[in-house]
Amino acid sequence: MWAVNGANQTEATNGFKDQLYAFTVKPRSNLTMTVNYYRGQENPDRIVVAPTSPIPVQPGLSFQPIRPAPDGRTHIFDGYGTLQITPNLTFQLEGDYFIQRLWRHSGPGRSSAPSHVDGGAAYLQYQFNSKAAIATRFEYLSDRNGLFSGLSQALKENTVTFEYTVAEGFTTRTEWRRDYSNQPTFLTSTQGVLNARQNTLTAGLIFWWGRKTGAW
Repeated sequence: MWAVNGANQTEATNGFKDQLYAFTVKPRSNLTMTVNYYRGQENPDRIVVAPTSPIPVQPGLSFQPIRPAPDGRTHIFDGYGTLQITPNLTFQLEGDYFIQRLWRHSGPGRSSAPSHVDGGAAYLQYQFNSKAAIATRFEYLSDRNGLFSGLSQALKENTVTFEYTVAEGFTTRTEWRRDYSNQPTFLTSTQGVLNARQNTLTAGLIFWWGRKTGAW
């Protein structure tokens, strides 16, 4: 169980403490499943205002309360499972559902129509030997009302990654990724013109040192 100030924030914006409940089960030696439930309130109950005191105040510390303050809840359901098909082949599947309301109940001047976001991902990795591995990933996000991306769209991506360990403490990764959407959303070389797809090629070098190996 977790208790935090809020999702994707470092400081509290209201008096509500979000909670996360996690449950992990391993029914077989090669299968692990995890289910998470997150309950929060992400709507602030105050707004930042210009300092009214003649004494210098750090920016962001002067605020005034919102009355009535939105009290709608956020619910996130997340589950994923990892299956070790063979000693060299690993498969993982993940699913997420997000729902958020501004108000818990409708009323005069209040709209409690919820915002929904759902998505999922699938991963497959094959370890050729102790030095080389290849992995692929597919992700899908249905961002209705543009809650996360700012545009109502269905986002998808495919990634293929090749990993090679040159020596102990030195790994290289080469990755090709293709993002695509049912709406023009990606920047192009022409200002003001958006594309519905995007390709990315990335090469990375990873160094590490120390005596600690394996999972920490």
